[in-house]
Amino acid sequence: MKLRLGTRGSALALRQSETVAERIRSQGHEVRLERISTRGDQQQNLAFEQIGAPGVFVRELERALLDDRVDLVVHSYKDLPTESPRELSVAAVPERLDAADRLLVGAPALDPEASGILPIIPGARVGTASARRRALLLDLRPDLEVVHLRGNVPTRLDKLRAGGYDAILLAAAGVRRLGEDLDLEGLTDLRLDPSVFVPAPSQGALAIQVRDGSDDRDRGIRHAVTALDDPEARRMVSAERRLQAGVEGGCQVAFGAWCRPGTDGLLHMDAVFSDGGDLRRASGAGSDPLELADRLLPSLRPAMAKGLA
Repeated sequence: MKLRLGTRGSALALRQSETVAERIRSQGHEVRLERISTRGDQQQNLAFEQIGAPGVFVRELERALLDDRVDLVVHSYKDLPTESPRELSVAAVPERLDAADRLLVGAPALDPEASGILPIIPGARVGTASARRRALLLDLRPDLEVVHLRGNVPTRLDKLRAGGYDAILLAAAGVRRLGEDLDLEGLTDLRLDPSVFVPAPSQGALAIQVRDGSDDRDRGIRHAVTALDDPEARRMVSAERRLQAGVEGGCQVAFGAWCRPGTDGLLHMDAVFSDGGDLRRASGAGSDPLELADRLLPSLRPAMAKGLA
């Protein structure tokens, strides 16, 4: 088959999509990338909550899929809202990379004597546009100055080097996927413990979305994409997104969830949530990802104590 793969145009999105395309090509199919600009890409000067999040990085991709302008799309799974058009489905969740966040610190701001997981000087200016990262930073280090920062990964690094920030936060998976294309020389790169600095739900995972049509072509596309699915990654993400749906967590609230398999054979999950008040934390373990998410929900949001429908 000749397939059209829809993707955002950032360096990271293109790298992610090309990785997926290569795996589909290995099955004997032809794949052409189609760049699609999203509202989130077009309004870089605004915070996420000011541009109609959630879904600011995915709606145009989903529309292209619904309109049959592309045959499949690749998302950073954390950008995908918990509710999508019913005509579409996530046919594959490939192997997940590290879900953690990384702190990139300019040399003058590094403080090896600082306690905790954020070894930076008092009052350091830390750049992020994420409500979750802001809440976690201030919970761990109330002295920090959290400053708005958006843009693709290279742009954020350029702004750090220009001196507007003492440190910035990036997803570990994005740093790894861009690899040698990133110049980290002179910066201290710290992986933040995801059980403490809890990642965004689905961070590090990709979602390959297709149409749920019943014609031969749509079935053939789903068959080609399903071969890329990693059951364990899908299982971990299902727990995090179940909890996300319960707290109604998008870009407007501070919410994080990290699920992983433990050596005891159970799933272990840490989560954080704040809607402007105190940051609440919850942890638990269980064998069923959805049940585990439902059990943690009341600790994060007591008003939702009845659990998920």
